[in-house]
Amino acid sequence: MEVKQIYTLVNEITNELLGSAIVKEDLSNVVDVGNAVFNSGKADNYVKSLVNHIGRVIFVDRAYNGSVPSVLMDSWEFGSVLEKISCDLPTATENQSWELENGQTYNPNVFYKPSVSVKFYNSKTTFEIPLSFTEMQIKESFSNAEQLNGFLTMLYNSVEKSMTIKLDSLIMRTINNMIGETINHEIPESANYSTTSTIKAVNLLKLYNDSHATTITADKCLDNPDFIRYATYIISVYGERITKISNLFNIGGKDRFTPKDVLRCVLLSDFKKASEVFLKSDLYNEQYATLPESDSVPYWQGSGTNYAFSDITKIHIQLASDSKTEIQMTGILGVMFDKDALGVSNLNRRVTTNYNPKAEFYTNFYKFEAGYFNDMNENFVVFFVA
Repeated sequence: MEVKQIYTLVNEITNELLGSAIVKEDLSNVVDVGNAVFNSGKADNYVKSLVNHIGRVIFVDRAYNGSVPSVLMDSWEFGSVLEKISCDLPTATENQSWELENGQTYNPNVFYKPSVSVKFYNSKTTFEIPLSFTEMQIKESFSNAEQLNGFLTMLYNSVEKSMTIKLDSLIMRTINNMIGETINHEIPESANYSTTSTIKAVNLLKLYNDSHATTITADKCLDNPDFIRYATYIISVYGERITKISNLFNIGGKDRFTPKDVLRCVLLSDFKKASEVFLKSDLYNEQYATLPESDSVPYWQGSGTNYAFSDITKIHIQLASDSKTEIQMTGILGVMFDKDALGVSNLNRRVTTNYNPKAEFYTNFYKFEAGYFNDMNENFVVFFVA
């Protein structure tokens, strides 16, 4: 092992801590950044011929749990179709008990057909992750069975992390498509997002600027405590409105209500944290200025290269309902929806294995299938700034 003298450096560090001027420090003699290949010529510092041995092995196998909202639904063994049946509200008619007239006939034998609508979801996506394993060939690289098992466990965990990342991404795409469908329905292609706000596509910045006679911009709004307070108020109000039966909050115009126990709210983490910091730190009664219970996401589609506002608030997609329609939008702060508005259903994960006796290795095929759906007849609201 190479041992370096650093007495000069530690003396300089001591002087800095005691109050002297900050100086440039050469840390190349302190911090080991590691080598991709170990140099077998490294010898001891005594007889200068004994090769250094590996004293400890650390496997990078930390589990990754993901951080996207859970919209997973149940699975089933037989059949493939998800059928969703709903019934429209029946209309009221005249109560003739209070309109009796002599000689009139009152016919009770009229058939009143219920208005029932049915939706079928019959699509799946699938992929697999193959990974090959050996044992005999790599035993020479480890000192004992525990190290070998640690290495194999790391490989298994890498597959699980890959699966989690891919499933998280598909869940977010399920939400993003519903955002795109709602924006496409509410705001015509020729319209300007910055001058438009509707009941289902809520432009928080336009509402704030109109009501406060200000002109703050989208990229600066998260730094404005007054805007954060106003946006928190509007989103909280929607959390109450959506519990009452209405046909205003879904694209299909169906009579729907969303009780609080099935309400899902997903907010951009930058906005959620801004609300917590700017509001709770300034208020004595913070319970009166809190957002609905919600999940948070660091971005909707991707972080870009530096987590810029224009990247983390952006979606750029082609709609599932119409592949010719493209939605490119920046400024999405959150969504609020009924748990039945979207989901991942009939999830099926399994592993198949093939052993190659000639080369003495085996390959695991980690297979994944699931169906992703959006229901335009269920409540879904988008909150954005433009």
